[in-house]
Amino acid sequence: MAETSSQPLFLGLDLSTQQLKAVVITQDLDIVHESAVNFARDLPQYGTENGAIKGPDEGEVTSPVEMWVDAMDLLLARMKEASVDFAAIVAVSGAGQQHGSVFWSKDAESRLSSLDPSRTLLEQLSPTAFSLMNSPIWQDSSTTKQCLELEESIGGPQALADLTGSRAYERFTGTQIAKIHQTKPEVYAATSRISLVSSFIPSLFLGSVAPIEVSDASGMNLMNVLTCKWDDRLLEACGGSALRSKIGPEPVSGGSNLGKVHKWWVERWGFQPDCIVAPFTGDNPATVVSLSAPGDALLSLGTSTTFLLSIPPADTPPKRFTTSHLLSHPTNLDAQIAMLCYKNGALAREQIRDRYADNDWGKFNTLLEQAPVGNNGLLGFYFPLPEIIPPGVVGEFFYNVDGATPALVESLPDNAHPRAILESQFLSILSRVEAILPEHAPHLKRLVLTGGSSANQTIRQLAADLFGMKAYVSATKEAAGLGGAMLAKYAWWKQINGGKGTFEAMTGGEMPGMTCVAEPRDEVTQIYEGLVSVYRLCEEDVVSRSQKK
Repeated sequence: MAETSSQPLFLGLDLSTQQLKAVVITQDLDIVHESAVNFARDLPQYGTENGAIKGPDEGEVTSPVEMWVDAMDLLLARMKEASVDFAAIVAVSGAGQQHGSVFWSKDAESRLSSLDPSRTLLEQLSPTAFSLMNSPIWQDSSTTKQCLELEESIGGPQALADLTGSRAYERFTGTQIAKIHQTKPEVYAATSRISLVSSFIPSLFLGSVAPIEVSDASGMNLMNVLTCKWDDRLLEACGGSALRSKIGPEPVSGGSNLGKVHKWWVERWGFQPDCIVAPFTGDNPATVVSLSAPGDALLSLGTSTTFLLSIPPADTPPKRFTTSHLLSHPTNLDAQIAMLCYKNGALAREQIRDRYADNDWGKFNTLLEQAPVGNNGLLGFYFPLPEIIPPGVVGEFFYNVDGATPALVESLPDNAHPRAILESQFLSILSRVEAILPEHAPHLKRLVLTGGSSANQTIRQLAADLFGMKAYVSATKEAAGLGGAMLAKYAWWKQINGGKGTFEAMTGGEMPGMTCVAEPRDEVTQIYEGLVSVYRLCEEDVVSRSQKK
């Protein structure tokens, strides 16, 4: 075995749609190694496009589970070639693309427990350890029938959202299981256990099927989001009486100690026998772990716009509604994460830039800064794709809100569009924050910006002003992998502290590499607060007009 480094290291893995990534950090949270396997480029024999396979059924999207196993073998070889000191790694955790599922065969446990260090994972696990070779992933939209059936069985979309934190979504694991149960009963019968992508990876490390982590379990429509326990009504609706045994024990909290690595990792790669395996979580919760603390808001300004809110423990539960997700927090069972997801993010902003600012962000910023806060009473809605919030809306809608009643107008002046699109996108979020937070919740502390548009200082300032919070950006580009490595450290840190201590106590409430990039201006924030109610009226009108089409 290689000689151990002078300080412990922590391994975080991120199995996303397109790649498997490794991030190794020190106790001080410094990243000392990164490596990755890109599925389409490095493993082209599996025939994926950006890591996924579409069809054969309409809306069906899967990934080959053996590709993920193969990627693990290749990633470890690359880490060894880069001289990573496996013996110095004291704990491993990570993240997986949310909502993906792995169906283990009845031979899985024996295959996992008897791994031979002289052979690769792929040679020993594929295909006999799996009852379904192509795993449904988050891009799948083929379960509309099962979604409607699940909501009906519980009493409607709102009742399901109140119970699980979300209404039924096609990509969620519960309805994916229901589809397999209904359409491939022979596969379902041959399945001994069902993992999420996030619990699949630690199963490889443990040599046995790992339990599902509580935050990622929130994206299944199978767990009570407040008690963090599986719900028998949901299990029965999605998979019959057999599903409880197939889904495994009750969900576990992030930073738990699931056990030590299997001897395969020790004898083949030189891991130390006492290396801790901690639960892996979903990619969104892992990003929250690495970039924010309870009381922070995380605004991702990428292809989609995603708002993640770490809700601290409170005397009353957070409010829930069907256009958002409520997830259990990965490190605190008394806290939650609220998530708002918008399909029209960067795409819509770039279209406005191209149309009215000559494809130039500098000109876009100038036009935005020249328009006053509130845009002279002009508001615009931009939905080039059917939106998630508000659901199903598509097209462009413009309003003059200067009068007592908002008035629909045919168009806006060309120079008004850059400010209009940002104000409407951000006001949509702000109008929903109050509906998410529990009563008497502490004031939100800071706004962490990520994604492509977070590099734009003009957009940073508008976000700080509109949300009334200091805006921060992080130096890390691998938030999910870093979050996984931090969860690995948390499991190790708790062990050396007698199993006690909070994640915030370990980090001191500070996230690595954060820089404050904009401070809110109180007088501007007050203007935006006054626009929330009129924004809601306009959005209601947009939804009404869309439903009449």
